[in-house]
Amino acid sequence: MTAVQSYQDTLQTLSEASVHQHFDAFLDIDWDNPAYAIDPHDERWILPEADVLGRHAWYRGLPRDEQIRIGLYRQAQICKVGLQFEQILIAGLMNFSFNLPNGSPEFRYSTHEATEECHHTQMFQEFVNRSGQDVGGGSRLFRFLAPFLPLAAKWLPFGFFFGVLAGEEPIDHVQKTVLRAGDDMHPLLQRIMQIHVAEEARHIGFAHQYLEHQAPKLGRVDRAILSVAVPLIMRWLCDEILKPTAKARKDMGIPRSVVKDIYWDLPESRKMLRDLFGDVRMLAEDTGMMNPVSRRVWALMRIDGRSSRFRSEPASAAA
Repeated sequence: MTAVQSYQDTLQTLSEASVHQHFDAFLDIDWDNPAYAIDPHDERWILPEADVLGRHAWYRGLPRDEQIRIGLYRQAQICKVGLQFEQILIAGLMNFSFNLPNGSPEFRYSTHEATEECHHTQMFQEFVNRSGQDVGGGSRLFRFLAPFLPLAAKWLPFGFFFGVLAGEEPIDHVQKTVLRAGDDMHPLLQRIMQIHVAEEARHIGFAHQYLEHQAPKLGRVDRAILSVAVPLIMRWLCDEILKPTAKARKDMGIPRSVVKDIYWDLPESRKMLRDLFGDVRMLAEDTGMMNPVSRRVWALMRIDGRSSRFRSEPASAAA
């Protein structure tokens, strides 16, 4: 089997999986189930220790009511910035697929993915609405650039799909960590995370396959520029997804010194930051995006480290 045939077969498998196993935001979540009701005084909103904010001494020392308030706001904020990122992704997928030739396997899969991402945005926004939290999502810069970022999918698709991973890998890593921890979490949030993790596995898989397939076609200059751009994109979008904005910090009442500790000065925070990108470092190695100059940039961004040996390798081993 040639590399092209293998790539096409993989996309066919991903597309068929999207047909036979997919979720609807309003059919697969029983929003009106009393067990899913959002009570702003429910102790299950207290952030678990699997969350970098949840395990910080400042947060653990707060009164229970304040831990609950911040925890609910934090979950709503992550959902809001997540749905904004996915709106950019959907627009980018439409730009990417617009001029694909007839018979292109990328067309079918990218439109499957766009459909699933639309359900994710509905799911996230419904949670935000029901939470009663007035969250703003991404930073001002992120929201300003949002209309322009999808254009990269048409003109610079290789860079765009690395950008996709910059947003998807961190939140996927965090959600898997929280689910695996097995804490007593709110069932609505748990259901949302389960659906998101299940479908993001396909989306991340497609981005990896596409980048590996396209990498040999890059010219020397493009490869050199992209190799430096990739770690910069990774760190920027990771911070947009996980780091609270100025508005969020003010609303939650988090001191600047605590934000500095958590994002990303404490040793355990730095380890988590490196852990987030073990799979992407592996992909960068496989696609020729690692060289002496780019390695320095990865280190400067504090997201360097040993690459994963396989996708979703346990983070402790990939650190």
